[in-house]
Amino acid sequence: MVEQTWQNMTAQMAFDGQPAQLFELTNTVGMSVVLMDIGACVLSCRLPLACGEQREVVLGVGTMTDFERQASYMGVTVGRYANRIAKGKFFIDGQPYQLEQNQAGNCLHGGKLGFNKVRWQVVEHSACHVLFRYRSADGEQGFPGNLVVEALYRLTEQGALEIHYSAKTDAKTPVNLTNHSYFNLDGAEAGIDVRQHQLWIDAQQYLPTDSTGVPAGSLASVIGSGFDFTTEKVIARDFLSDDQQQAAKGYDHSYYFEPNRDTNQAVARLTSQDKKVAMSVITDKPAMQLYTGNWLSGTPSRSGEYSDYAGVALESQFLPDSPNHPEWPQPDCILHPEQEYRFTTCYLFHI
Repeated sequence: MVEQTWQNMTAQMAFDGQPAQLFELTNTVGMSVVLMDIGACVLSCRLPLACGEQREVVLGVGTMTDFERQASYMGVTVGRYANRIAKGKFFIDGQPYQLEQNQAGNCLHGGKLGFNKVRWQVVEHSACHVLFRYRSADGEQGFPGNLVVEALYRLTEQGALEIHYSAKTDAKTPVNLTNHSYFNLDGAEAGIDVRQHQLWIDAQQYLPTDSTGVPAGSLASVIGSGFDFTTEKVIARDFLSDDQQQAAKGYDHSYYFEPNRDTNQAVARLTSQDKKVAMSVITDKPAMQLYTGNWLSGTPSRSGEYSDYAGVALESQFLPDSPNHPEWPQPDCILHPEQEYRFTTCYLFHI
């Protein structure tokens, strides 16, 4: 369990009248990650820098009241379906399904009461890992099938936070799990605009969206556009450079990775403005949502409130609205009873 630094999170009762359970993962080089069973959430990630600084690199809160008040999904596991499903509608075998609509007429991150809002069971834990489990009932937020989901967090000696997702269902259902941490490698409470970070993304295509954030057409090339991060650049360099970005107030778009790539290699790399910290993203998911915290203003922080662009989310996932786009070149997002959903994402820190 965690030190008294986090007593304010456990002093207040959660939605179900019970205190949250918190767990601190550590390694021998001095890195620490604090996890919570509500939302299977990353509350903190602190890195030991060579200068002696213990740098907090994820956005977060310090009280349960603020956790329940914030609407930015900070650090949580989101599902059943991360990102948006247009109008909350899809079909399976000709059968229509209507989901909870909670954002601009769409279903975002599983609905109003998605996996980020529930208490996950703690199956096992040690100094370097926690295994969370959640049982989602048939019809929850409109999704079909009873679904059992697990999220295993592991902190390695090499400075990696690994997240292993698995799920099984008794009826066909869309599944798309991700973690929604916001990173600021210059220090989450330092007040430094994340757009000054450098970013590289190994993706030749991205998915344009309409005014509500759902896909508008098919995949488009990043080459020659402000969406091109195939050569590392400062995020601010092409910021708000076209109508797509202006409508979203920044980047809030999905990048598609080549299907035959080596999934043990990084697909993205984020570097702090002061160059003291970098983070690689390694995943076997086919896409990643880049969200530059365009609407974070007013979100509670550990010491006040965050501003827009206080952190950047790099969310590994299927492409948004995939249940309505079976033609897209990625694995099927519909999980069948005879299958097991199994994906891994790793955030590897370099200090």
